[in-house]
Amino acid sequence: MSSSPSITITVRYFAILRDLLGKGEERLTVPDGTTVGAIYPMVTGDDPRYGRLRRSMMLMVNHDYVEDDRELRDGDELAFIPPVSGGHGPKLFAMTTAPLDPRAVEELVAADDAGAIVTFTGTVRDHARGREVVALDYEAYEPAAEKQMAVIGVEVVERWPAMRIAIHHRHGYLEPGIASVVIACASPHRAEAFAATAYAIDRIKQIVPIWKKEHYVDGAVWVGSEAEYQAEIGR
Repeated sequence: MSSSPSITITVRYFAILRDLLGKGEERLTVPDGTTVGAIYPMVTGDDPRYGRLRRSMMLMVNHDYVEDDRELRDGDELAFIPPVSGGHGPKLFAMTTAPLDPRAVEELVAADDAGAIVTFTGTVRDHARGREVVALDYEAYEPAAEKQMAVIGVEVVERWPAMRIAIHHRHGYLEPGIASVVIACASPHRAEAFAATAYAIDRIKQIVPIWKKEHYVDGAVWVGSEAEYQAEIGR
């Protein structure tokens, strides 16, 4: 009699879940058709601490957020993402219409073992593409944007395990000189903190669903090659 088909996956654990389980990752062989939701009780057992933690945990497969019913495939990497906001206090990864305070974002990552905190503050410029800018209008798919910023946070910790990172981004109509994004990275060493900050701003531009329209004294365009072209020819 032939055995049921099986697949092999990698499971990754972070932060409090890593500490509770005593490991950062493992490889599992499970039946074909197993869903991501079935893996958690398989690896944690019946301890009530794990049940409470699961209610606030997110799931990622191959760096994309998924739901419990997503079926796993051979070679998949499943990551359990514990809460990244530190409970009910200020979130580490946030979209907001409120003014940004770089010092407040720094406080989210500051710790006695951090020899360096590097903070990047992006502000609205008054000129772009040879034209006078009167404002930038940021539009965001807010829940997805916050999730993707959390993805960047996970990527940063994978590359620099001692790093703590927070990202806050504004959306709405912002005039020149106003801060649109603040990234704070805390690390035992300054070189890693600088590198993580540069990495994070580049990844924001690549994967976070935030768009901006530049407003000039004589019109406005959505920034981005195709969108900008379409807006220009439609003026």
